[in-house]
Formats: sequence, C-alpha cells, structure tokens
Amino acid sequence: MSDPSFLRKRFVILISGQGSNMQKIVENCLADRCPADVLAVISNRPASTGLKWASERGIATQVVSHTDFSSRNTFDAALKSIIDQYSPDYVLLAGFMRVLTPEFVQHYAGRLVNIHPSLLPAFPGLHTHAQAIAKGVQAHGCTVHFVTPVLDHGPIIAQGVVPVLSEDTPESLAERVLTLEHIVYPQVAIWLAQGQVHLMPDQRVNVDAIHSRIFVSEQSV
Repeated sequence: MSDPSFLRKRFVILISGQGSNMQKIVENCLADRCPADVLAVISNRPASTGLKWASERGIATQVVSHTDFSSRNTFDAALKSIIDQYSPDYVLLAGFMRVLTPEFVQHYAGRLVNIHPSLLPAFPGLHTHAQAIAKGVQAHGCTVHFVTPVLDHGPIIAQGVVPVLSEDTPESLAERVLTLEHIVYPQVAIWLAQGQVHLMPDQRVNVDAIHSRIFVSEQSV
C-alpha cells in the first residue's frame, strides 16, 4: 500500500501585498524541493503585487476584496467558497492582513497556517518590532503556527530567533526578521508537504524526525 505522505500536497496561499514568503514557498515547489503544488494565490487587495508574480509562474490568482462586503462574515464566506474549489490540504497565510472569523478558522482547523513576526505568545497584533525594542527584549523573531480563533495564537510549528541589537530600529529589526522568515516558513511548508507535521490532542505539534524546530539568525550579537 502506498504511503499517502508521498503524494503531493495541495496548497492555497493567501496574501495582502508582495507575498515574499509566498514567493519563497512557490519557488521551492516549482523546483521540487517541496513536494506540493500551489494551486492558487488569493488576495484581499487588487493591487497586491504578489498576484502578478504568481500569475507569471502559471499559478491561478484571484481577488476577494474585503471592501466589497458589508461584514467580516460575508467576506469570509465568499473567501471560503473560492478556497474550497481547490480542495487544499493546507491554507497558508503569508502576510494576509485580515482578522478571520471563528467560523472560517474552524472550517480549516488543523489546515490553516500563519506566520507572525514575533516570538509568540509575545507581541501579538501589529507593530511587533517596535514593541520588542520598547520592551527591551534581547531576542525577537517569527513564529509559524496553526491558526485558532484567538488572534496570533495557536499551536507552534516552528520559530526563528534574531538578536535585538542596541542600534536596532523597527525597520532594521523587521528586515532581519523577514530574512529569517524566508527560511522558516518555506521549511515548514516542506514538512507539511512531506506529512511530517502532526497536531496532537494536547494542541502541541510534533514534526517527524525533527528534534529542534528553532531557527537562529547568523547575525552575531
């Protein structure tokens, strides 16, 4: 009997802007470094430059503009209807700047993944890099996690860590964190595609054959 983990997984990626993490994941899939197919890239903003990038690589793109809907519920229902046309194994949020309803999150429970630019549970929400500097933390980073109805909360799959330097500004810190995001999220996508990621009943995550799921920046302190 064939192992289903060797079948190519199906991804749909949601973006709001350039989608730089989306681009790294797509590049891995197209190069067969990640055994998955990105079936569609969907944005809530028509001007998202990531849509053109994806389309140029033969990936289906769609816009579901949140401004066309009278409520978050109706927007999420329309978005869900389009996503489900592709029957994805995983829906990956890559800079998708919308708060999703509990109904939407529950529909994709265990299949909805996000990257957040902080070491969760620290600094959920916006302006994470400024918050990190203001609080004087010595380490900052990013977190890839399963999405739950609680904003920027959920079982952690992997984290990336960068030092916070004395001369850092929110912009310089954001740049270093983003560089690490481009390593962490594509690697998590590979684990997902290979069937290695398991969400346990206690809401912790196990990844087969991976003993450490922390990525550390090469930037010296």
